[in-house]
Formats: sequence, structure tokens, C-alpha cells
Amino acid sequence: MPLDDGVFSSVAASARRRLPRLFADYVDGGAHGEWTMARNRAAFRKWGVVPRGLKNVETVDAGVHCFGQDWKAPFMLAPVGFAGMLHPDRETGAARAALCCGVGMAVSTFSIDPMESVSRVGGAPLAQIYVFRDRSLTRDMLARAAQCGIDGIIVTIDTAITPVRERDVRNGFRHLSRPTLMQMAGLLAHPRWCLGMVGRGTPAIGNLAGYTTVHGIMGQAKEMAAQIDPTLDRAGIEWLRNEWKGRLVVKGVMHPEDARAAIEAGADGVIVSNHGGRQMDPSPATLDVLPQIVAAVAGRGDIVLDSGIRRGGDVVTALALGATAVSIGRPWAWALAAGGEASVEKAIRALSQEVVDILGLAGLEDIAALRRRGPDGLWEI
Repeated sequence: MPLDDGVFSSVAASARRRLPRLFADYVDGGAHGEWTMARNRAAFRKWGVVPRGLKNVETVDAGVHCFGQDWKAPFMLAPVGFAGMLHPDRETGAARAALCCGVGMAVSTFSIDPMESVSRVGGAPLAQIYVFRDRSLTRDMLARAAQCGIDGIIVTIDTAITPVRERDVRNGFRHLSRPTLMQMAGLLAHPRWCLGMVGRGTPAIGNLAGYTTVHGIMGQAKEMAAQIDPTLDRAGIEWLRNEWKGRLVVKGVMHPEDARAAIEAGADGVIVSNHGGRQMDPSPATLDVLPQIVAAVAGRGDIVLDSGIRRGGDVVTALALGATAVSIGRPWAWALAAGGEASVEKAIRALSQEVVDILGLAGLEDIAALRRRGPDGLWEI
């Protein structure tokens, strides 16, 4: 990771030492040449936040209202598949950290802990949902979400095709139905990680366990990924809107026409995301397309910026350019891998403090003041 990634640089380094290469490369890698990953970070370096003085910033409030929830800081933990394989605390531990810090969280369809376990923590997590070829399967996931008190779902639209991720190909991640001898040797070379996993029983994609008879996360992932519906279109979002009465968010939006279509199909908000560089490569940076999407949504829904967020200045920049909030994926995954729930909580608090620091130094007492100033509070470098 670049040296400017703050607390996430240190936790990522610690996580890489602890994790088998199979999972470290899964978190770290992107599609094809990984240009999109680099572009996501480079986009933030084009902007500076203008310092301002002679303002009363004795107290600074970084809270936001997003997706029907009140968060103490303007970010959420993005859905990360297989996060529960990174540490024995799993997704439930990350949810406890998010609740403790007052930020949002979404549980992935491909989570090791099922949504039922994560929702019992409290804090109203959102459930990320894929529209599968078999719509009855998606209906069942919606029913489960409603039954465990989840009132908001995120449908991801940018994974109709799984591209080549060269690191995963080298390691056999999701391309094999069971571990090879070489993979087993790689796992056993990290005894601390192995002991933690053994203590939690046989790994499985708990959120999807009821929909597959395949044993082992690799086989389960391969089977279920093939079930994601590649024909999903605007009519599919309208179908989902009719099936789900709660809050509906569309993730993977990178074009203003897609944003407009999502809102007109009944979505309550969008997440501007290129999947952290794990899908289309090369793709524009999310920050670069954000202003066009803000214009297309035209205040009709919340807009969360995903992909590339690492520092408090990144968060403030995204909000100044029109985002309601942002989401972080790799940062919390690295933190979970490095030290479980406690490490995730520490990372969230560190990022939250950076946001407060930047707001105060910019002469802004809260997010509302940041929105009023908008792009005028930025300097294009």
C-alpha cells in the first residue's frame, strides 16, 4: 500500500504477515492489470482541502444521516466477501466494532457469518444481496433479511461477469472446488491463523449455506458465483423494488445514466463503486465520476462513494464533491485480519478522528457546513 495510507498501512502490513497468501492476495488484489486500484487512490491526490481560520471549531460534529440511519462519522463498512476467513472474530466482530463506533455496516452475501448472526449484534446492518438466476433464492434472502430486522438492502450490479484476478488465479482462489496440497501447505505455514480458524469449526459461507450442498468455501463460492444473474437490468431492479418494501440501495454505479435508471426504478440511493478495482479494469476512478452522478441523482437519494478511501482527507473531499457519505472495504478487512474486532474499532476511530481534524482545520463545525461550502472548499492540484 502507498505510504499515505496512515493507520491502514500498518494494519495491512501486520495482516499480510498473519494471513496465508491465498487470503492476503484476495484482499490486496484487483482485476487484470490492477490499474483501476491505482487510479482510485491517485484521484484523491488531485485535490487539497483549503485550510480556513477565524472560525469557531471548538466542537466539530462529523455525523451524517444516510440510508435512513444516523452515523457518528460519515462512512460505513462496505460488504466484503469471505471477511470471516481473515480472523476468528469474523463479520460479527466487525459489526460489534461498527456499532461501538456508531458507523454503518453492510454484510456481504458471501459472508462467513450469516446475516442472522451479524444482525443480532444490533446497529441495523444493511444486507448486500445479489439477484440470482433462481429468483426464489433471492426472495428467500429478502425474507431472511426482513425476519432478522434488517430494513435496508444493497443490490450489487457490477458482478455479472467475474474477470480475471491474476493473484487469485495464481493461488487457485475460487477456481478450485477443494484445496490443493500446495494451498494446504500455504495455510499450515501460518499456524496462528490456522489455530484461530480451527477453533471456529469447518469454514463455510454461512450466509449461503442453505442454498448449496457443496462442502468447503471454495466450492460453495464457485457454485454460487455462477448463479448471479447476468441478465439483470432496470426491470430486474423494478422487480426487486416490488419484492422488498424496505430501503433499497444500488451498488456498482459508475455512469450517470445508470444512477438515473436506478433512482427511477425505485432505489433510495446509490453507491458509486468500481468494486475497489476488482471488476472492470481499466475503469475511471470513482471520485472522478462522482460529480456527474450527483447531478444525475439530483437530490433524489443518498450517494455513497466507495473504492479508494484511506484517509480523513479523502472522506472530506468526497463529501465536498457531493457524496452523502463514503464506504471502506479493504481498510476494515485488513484491520480485521490484523487484530480482529479490537483492531477494526481502532481503525474506525482513527479514521473518524482524521475526519474531525480535517473539518476543524478547514473551519467547518459539521458536515452541513461542509456541504454548504462544497467544491469551493477544495483546491484542485
